[in-house]
Amino acid sequence: MDQTRLEEVLAIARQVGWGAGDVLRRYYKGDIQDISDKKDGPVTKADLAANHYILEAFQEKLGTEEFAYLSEETYDGNKIEHPWVWIIDPLDGTRDFIDQTDEYAVHICLVHEGRPVISVVVVPEAEKLYFALKGHGSYCETRDGQLTKMTVSDRANPSDLYLVASRTHRDQRFQDLLDRLPFKDRNYVGSVGCKIAHILEQKSDVYISLSGKSAAKDWDFAAPELILTEAGGKFSYFEGNEVLYNQGDVVKWGGIIASNGPCHEALCQQSIEILKELDQA
Repeated sequence: MDQTRLEEVLAIARQVGWGAGDVLRRYYKGDIQDISDKKDGPVTKADLAANHYILEAFQEKLGTEEFAYLSEETYDGNKIEHPWVWIIDPLDGTRDFIDQTDEYAVHICLVHEGRPVISVVVVPEAEKLYFALKGHGSYCETRDGQLTKMTVSDRANPSDLYLVASRTHRDQRFQDLLDRLPFKDRNYVGSVGCKIAHILEQKSDVYISLSGKSAAKDWDFAAPELILTEAGGKFSYFEGNEVLYNQGDVVKWGGIIASNGPCHEALCQQSIEILKELDQA
């Protein structure tokens, strides 16, 4: 797919992202009490409405031949056999949406052969849309159309770094890992998209995911990864290998670090060593 086409597709994705954010805000300001539970957590009418809006808008504007679609709400457990796949989380941070922390997001990412190429992360309550095209930087767009090029912080000593973490969702092993890493302080933020935006805004520097009884999925990470790496950050498994998407199993088992970059490899290695000690204790 050539550069011109990718830029056209990104423009459409930004329009769809803003629209999905508007759908969520209508529910957020209204009745969000219609909640059902599934294995991976709560689902609201807003999740389903935003999902329907995104898929319908994309299929109307882009069709179903050039692209395939993998959404949290419609995933059937199988790898999608198509080189170009949209990975969609219509509402990342459903618990924060229900609790009205304002820290929920829309994730939209186009991957090619398993790696992100176009990314849109919308934070509706902040009225911000972060977007990136592979190799062309990361930007924040506001409602009035103003664009700001995003760059992660240059903090380079582990003791100067701020960790961004969830308020909940941690088992004891994960908590022990975080407690033993030498960060300056912690910021507590919902939604993975909001956490990575926190790093883009230079308010935080590191986010860590460690699977336990549950684990993050493709749609949690695909869009946030690209907006981070295009802003100069790094994103990898503890072992250093890149994250692949649409591989059949969407669960991201193991440990993953997203960071501003300078201490990335050291933090990965330190995390491996700490976990080894914890598991031997």
